[in-house]
Amino acid sequence: MSARDRDRDAVRLHVVTGKGGTGKTTVAASLALALASGGRTVLLVEVEGRQGVARLFGTGPLPYEEREIAAPFEGGRVRALAADAESALLEYLEMFYGMRRAGQVLTRFGAVDFATTIAPGMRDVLLTGKATEAVRRRTGERRRSRDSDTGRHVYDAVVMDAPPTGRIAQFLNVNAEVAGLARVGPIRHHADKVMATIRSAQTAVHFVTVLEEMPAQETLDGIGEIRAAGLNVGSIVVNMVRPPFFPDPVLGSVAEGRFDTDALVRGLKAAGFEDAEETARGLAREVGEHALRVAGESAIRARLDVLDLPRLQLPLLSGGVGPDALHVLAGRLREQGV
Repeated sequence: MSARDRDRDAVRLHVVTGKGGTGKTTVAASLALALASGGRTVLLVEVEGRQGVARLFGTGPLPYEEREIAAPFEGGRVRALAADAESALLEYLEMFYGMRRAGQVLTRFGAVDFATTIAPGMRDVLLTGKATEAVRRRTGERRRSRDSDTGRHVYDAVVMDAPPTGRIAQFLNVNAEVAGLARVGPIRHHADKVMATIRSAQTAVHFVTVLEEMPAQETLDGIGEIRAAGLNVGSIVVNMVRPPFFPDPVLGSVAEGRFDTDALVRGLKAAGFEDAEETARGLAREVGEHALRVAGESAIRARLDVLDLPRLQLPLLSGGVGPDALHVLAGRLREQGV
């Protein structure tokens, strides 16, 4: 199902993935801020244990606890938490069975680590389960009954900073992962509830890329895997975009080898440059490299165009990314309809 065929407002779980180095966590944090503007409450969930969200917002390490981390300039609230399998299991046992103490005993003896090591799918069920539970949660619910359809949703949207593209389909397709572990019983029931949310129109997987060959190819491959798994693709976010320094006709001339270096030398001499010829050769070389980069980026854009998916674009910001930069990027997302 294409994101263009669905009402974007129906999407409440935004899964953000991308190849390492594309700024996936930055985009997830900016998306959370953009979605929260206008008075909404958004939960930002990190599942990889890297504490990247905390570093971006300039806070201490995030616990397994939903705490407010930012407020958009236009109103609203962003809460965040760092999900881990052990804490998710303890919460699961307490929520549904009142067995938190039993879970703590299991943790003390290393049973949780053992179980999630030999059965990685179990870890994914616990981590995705935390995000999907937050999507379903409504106000006024009893602690052990999170599926009530009364009351308003606690969160208007949930953004998950998910694993990279190479693992995203396996991470989200939890039913397939637990099929060999539990065909019936509470674990399978929990996985089925998680998968019902992930497969629904409430969930969209957004892919972050940059205009380079390997990240773009991983994006194409990842989108194919998500679609093959029957999950919904949202948008492609092209991050760290650099504007061209020259208009298209100039870049075209350079790419075709028609750059007039002699005219550049004359212009530099007229401007009073002592080493006009050497400077002109250096500038011509840099312009040529720039033209090749722009041409390569245009070719990658054309490959992404074939997918016919909504595309968002974020600029490369000088000086690194911190809280202020996140608000700038969130504003750019809002301008593009987020």
